[in-house]
Amino acid sequence: MIRAILTALILLTGTPAVAQPLVIAHRGASGERPEHTRSAYELAVEQGADVIEPDLVLSKDGVFIDRHENEIGGTTDVADRPEFADRKTTRTIDGVATTGWFTEDFTLAELKTLRARERLPDLRPGNVAHDGRDPILTFEEVVAIAREASARTGRTIAVAPELKHPTYFAGIGLPMEDAFVAELERLGLAGADAPILIQCFEVGPLERLARRIDAPLVQLVGAGGGPADRPDLTYAEMIAPEGLRAVAAYARWIAPEMTLVLPRDSAGRSTAPSALVGDAHAAGLKVVVWTLRAENAFLPVERRRGEAMADHGDMAGYAQAFAGAGVDALFSDFPRIVDRALK
Repeated sequence: MIRAILTALILLTGTPAVAQPLVIAHRGASGERPEHTRSAYELAVEQGADVIEPDLVLSKDGVFIDRHENEIGGTTDVADRPEFADRKTTRTIDGVATTGWFTEDFTLAELKTLRARERLPDLRPGNVAHDGRDPILTFEEVVAIAREASARTGRTIAVAPELKHPTYFAGIGLPMEDAFVAELERLGLAGADAPILIQCFEVGPLERLARRIDAPLVQLVGAGGGPADRPDLTYAEMIAPEGLRAVAAYARWIAPEMTLVLPRDSAGRSTAPSALVGDAHAAGLKVVVWTLRAENAFLPVERRRGEAMADHGDMAGYAQAFAGAGVDALFSDFPRIVDRALK
């Protein structure tokens, strides 16, 4: 019960509420199950996650679908389905040409016939054993998983949906914002006390959502480049003190890529923490970093163990370093490791 109360406080209030940062299961326990599946989300809750994250794209008939990208050739069995062979095409999304199969070319009924696959089979061969077991989920189904888990565990399990490529979807006649607001209202997740964190890399959608709903918003920022909808703005400008104050006008959280908090030198080793966490807190923002993964391929040199990039290194120590830097939450593919390290 105490943990549930503290989770709600740190989600909703303007200042950190607990010494231990929230653990956000990045697409579920995606280090151990194919991402964005019921199996991954339920395992994440068992492993201590406070929040589960679905990435949201749209189907042809306007339903919010839980996939990392709207291109699904790498995360489902669609490439092996002869009835969908003619759907393979090339689209330019946020300036990048991508070839594959796209959710916006499939109805929900068609998408529901597909099965999830591991996105990183070379790094996570153990997950391949779970290929084909889980269907694609809708946002509503992910919310139901969180609510079922909350009732079962007595903890508040929140959701952290990320709106993917809203400008792109608007450009093909599938605007996200009206449909998303309607979905939040229908699910009772539009209020200030809703157990939700709504993320986006773009700025305009968050600014407009802030005028329509009271639920907490999260501005994602990358280590380079800038928002797809704001060619005049870079992420570097957004994490400067003045930029953070601008973000705080519409969002409660800033979500930097992890090396913006613990930078790495030219040899790939961590250096001292940047000023970002302190600057963000001074602006009234909480900080969640993304994404902690256990494989050597994603860790700084000093945290790697073993020879192969798929070997697991010291992610627990890395999580502790971020907690020491003052972050309020951590995205991770391995929520059990983070939860134990922080406790």
